[in-house]
Amino acid sequence: MQKQIPHSTSLRGMTIKAIMQNDVQRVVGIDWSGRVDAAGQRRHIWAGVWTRGEKVRLEAGRTRAEVAEWLIELAKETPRMVVGFDFCFGFPAWFVRDEQGAKTGPAFWELVSREEHAERWLATGYEDARFWGKPHKRPAEFSGEHLHRMLRATDIDCKLAAYIPEEERRERVKGITPKSVFQIGGAGSVGTASLRGFAVLERLRGAGFRVWPFDAPGLALKRPQPLVVEMYTRLMTGPVKKSNAEARKAYLKAKGYSGLGRGVLQRALAGEDAFDALVSTMVMAERRAEFATLPKPRDPLHEVEGWTWAP
Repeated sequence: MQKQIPHSTSLRGMTIKAIMQNDVQRVVGIDWSGRVDAAGQRRHIWAGVWTRGEKVRLEAGRTRAEVAEWLIELAKETPRMVVGFDFCFGFPAWFVRDEQGAKTGPAFWELVSREEHAERWLATGYEDARFWGKPHKRPAEFSGEHLHRMLRATDIDCKLAAYIPEEERRERVKGITPKSVFQIGGAGSVGTASLRGFAVLERLRGAGFRVWPFDAPGLALKRPQPLVVEMYTRLMTGPVKKSNAEARKAYLKAKGYSGLGRGVLQRALAGEDAFDALVSTMVMAERRAEFATLPKPRDPLHEVEGWTWAP
């Protein structure tokens, strides 16, 4: 039996018209990949698709560029669509604004694309040691009391689940290890996927998608525009040993996802990428009423660094 996703309790007290204006028709949660080869991208990029009135889908087989074109076509069918990507939509403001001269996140994407910075920064032997990861250790510039410099405000916020004013970040970040977009190698590195994801964000924005928080949501407009948000899969799943198939199975059962369909569950049980895509999609679908009215984040750096949507 197809699992039905209930309306969020945030809909209470709303008029029928308001509910319809805020009603998201499709949710796509994408577990991203920074792999350079097309075969690796098709194997590791997974997308969960929840569509009102249809069965949930879980699929792979597309490159990054193909994912962008696929999403554009989906949005033509259902413009009230929300897409979640699990990579960083920006770098720390000091790097974007002060060193690269970009005033906003989207301006930085364009700069990275135009100057071909992504592949240069990712190249083996690139002289800027701030782009680090296996086999290179984190540089002293990002260690100890300087740890906060490699993080965006939202990275710290996600890790601590609390807003931290700029003057407190240096002290409050000690002893924790949130992932940095400067890390381009080793376990949990997000930098490679992010740098190779900026071109997709730029393509989607050029096709009429709004990218939060740089753009206000346009889902409730007379002519609705699809929305893209940055997500963090660990915030979607919560504690679970994702590398263990039995743990994934128990998790999906406990969450009540057992009725999604045999094919979907088999894919989610077969690997972490598919599992993350499915869970992220289901969480976003459950909270879909929130997306039409997403506010600007409290931190003023969001226009430069971006911000992670959290359930």
